[in-house]
Amino acid sequence: MTDARHVEEIGRVLEGSQTGRDNFVSASWRRCVELYGMDPTRSDPAYIVTDAELRDHRKQAEWMISAARSGLQSLFRQVAGQNYVLLLTDAKGVCVDFFGDELFTDDLRSAGLYLGSNWSEDLAGTCGVGACLVTQEPVTVHQDDHFGNAHTVLSCTAAPIFDSLGHLAAVLDISLLRSPTPKSSQNLAMSLVSTAARRVEMANLMAESPRDWVLRLSSSPEFLDVDPEAAVRLDGSGRVLGYTRAARRLFADSGPMIGRRIDEVLSVSVDDLPDLMRDRPTEERVIEMRDGGALFGHAIAPKAPRQHHPGMRRGGALAGLTGGDPEMARLLGQAERLAPGNVPILITGETGTGKTRLARAIHMTSKAQGFISLECAGLSPELVAQSCLAATGPTTLLLRRIEELSAQTAVALAGLIDRKPDLRPISTSCLPPAQIALPPVLFHRLAGCALTIPPLRMRRDLDWLMSRHLRRHASDAVRLSPSARADLLGRSWPGNIRELEQVLDVASALCVGPVIDLPDLPAPVEIGTPRERAALAPADPQEVLEQVLDACDWNMARAARRLGVNRSTILRRIRKAGLRLPE
Repeated sequence: MTDARHVEEIGRVLEGSQTGRDNFVSASWRRCVELYGMDPTRSDPAYIVTDAELRDHRKQAEWMISAARSGLQSLFRQVAGQNYVLLLTDAKGVCVDFFGDELFTDDLRSAGLYLGSNWSEDLAGTCGVGACLVTQEPVTVHQDDHFGNAHTVLSCTAAPIFDSLGHLAAVLDISLLRSPTPKSSQNLAMSLVSTAARRVEMANLMAESPRDWVLRLSSSPEFLDVDPEAAVRLDGSGRVLGYTRAARRLFADSGPMIGRRIDEVLSVSVDDLPDLMRDRPTEERVIEMRDGGALFGHAIAPKAPRQHHPGMRRGGALAGLTGGDPEMARLLGQAERLAPGNVPILITGETGTGKTRLARAIHMTSKAQGFISLECAGLSPELVAQSCLAATGPTTLLLRRIEELSAQTAVALAGLIDRKPDLRPISTSCLPPAQIALPPVLFHRLAGCALTIPPLRMRRDLDWLMSRHLRRHASDAVRLSPSARADLLGRSWPGNIRELEQVLDVASALCVGPVIDLPDLPAPVEIGTPRERAALAPADPQEVLEQVLDACDWNMARAARRLGVNRSTILRRIRKAGLRLPE
């Protein structure tokens, strides 16, 4: 079409005539004249931002560039040799990343198909990126669909990229300097760029979600694990934290997504997610839709967090005792600061929580050379003297279960500690410090600082502890099935880490093949009578409820299993205590 005929057609569109153009193109032409005051007879060059402005745009879009880079490289390999150029623009239309043939760099620069070009509609007129920013839908602006005469030789196909909160974040554009006349020639380009944009959204969501559940969805089981259509990011209680654009369209009639529970829009709860993991065949991972349809789901579990106290040495003996539980990280940070000194340390906690392991890790972090370990049950004054008087130089004295010391041995031990200033006592007890019945003359020589290890049911790194034990004590190939993992995460663990390790050892021996499944797990064993267990219960049930809920990421079903009650009981206790779900 000649320039004159192009200008004439724009005039007819402004008068309200239908010329056969796509509706979004006609609407854009009208905005160009009536809103932006553009003149179609002018051949304005491409608008290029300054180098400083480009640096600012790229810095602000750095996260999206990172998420899109691999997808752009893959897409460019698919169209290599066909003279396509790929542009990634930010939400303002400025090109922040680019792939093109270096042989045509000068032509691409002059056409604006290069870094720093601004393709927003109010500057460039009707174009692929500009129309995509306005419509928020994939579009092809082909040759004389463009408003300005300077761009009528181009063919531009663009698809929007949304962030995980549903906001337009970028546009992926694939353009040709010259192309066949029929607009249908760009149908393949439309398919390629739309698929690439969807994959960029997926990559961004996955990058944001290492500590959250991700539920990926597909209408076909064949592509579920390799190229799903949509994805939703969920917290531990099943609330939506983010989603891809395709997921938003799946739930278009369900209102706002962020903050809603997934079981409000799909017939699946967070407790069902372990059954949607790779251990089950894809065709069995069916999720029913509210409208009667069905999708196939692939759930990806949160990675076990690995955090360290800011002052803790990475890879040290103490750092290896937690996989990111906040309370353990705080306790281990205190232990590391205490370790180099001579302050006597009292370590308390339920049976099996790892008190002796912590004591040995403190010794390994300290300056002490010698190490003496004594069981206090039946310990005589003579054996204490025999064990300790021969020690030379800085020595750690580990006293296990100090509540079982006899009165006579306690007095002798107090005198021995006074005579041996290089002897640093570290004591352990299953009782809280206030319940340890020792002569004051000894207690204050042992309890310079008390460290209390949280029980396993209140720790948030249980999944990490399971994985670590299997790596160390079982074949590399042995792993837990989703259902077995879910069962273990919900147990109350009265025997704590010692019980957990024994259960995993038994399951590893019983399982046939590399996967530990639910039937391989030994049943939980309740210790003592109900009255005895009640006597050991903590005094503040509300505090315990909050701690268990935090440890379970506010997953009601898992918290109910750890506390040995029904889910409805948990909800009733939450309401009675006036607790609120975390924001």
